[in-house]
Amino acid sequence: MNLFDQIKEDIKAAMKGKKQERVEALRFLQSAIKYKEIEIRPNALTNDDVLNVIKKLVKQRKESIEQYEKAGRTDLAQKESAELMILEEYLPKQMGASEIEALVLKVMATFESPTIKQMGAIMKEVMSQSKGAADNKTISEIVKSKLS
Repeated sequence: MNLFDQIKEDIKAAMKGKKQERVEALRFLQSAIKYKEIEIRPNALTNDDVLNVIKKLVKQRKESIEQYEKAGRTDLAQKESAELMILEEYLPKQMGASEIEALVLKVMATFESPTIKQMGAIMKEVMSQSKGAADNKTISEIVKSKLS
């Protein structure tokens, strides 16, 4: 069963369990995935496409939480946090900073005397090898620190 089918099944289960907040979050996710599916037509939707949509939504939630907390809207921040937790269930287990650093060093070893100009290429390779299990912001910070 692919990830999109799993999400559809989880929506049904949440509806049966009368978990309204979960249903709303998963329906929003389903809608975003369907938009992505329309965008990439005639190509088929892959699990990587679904993961990219989930990562985008997770990033949006984190930014929203930060903005709501700055504005003193804890009620909205809590709602976004709850949705964030639901979305993160579908992401692969995230790598720690030390694991990301080891991966960055491994990738940098394949480059001949890496410079800051090669940061984009290094980051692209690290992101492809981590397969969504590493935060892009953390990767960027680690690569930048290693290159400077």
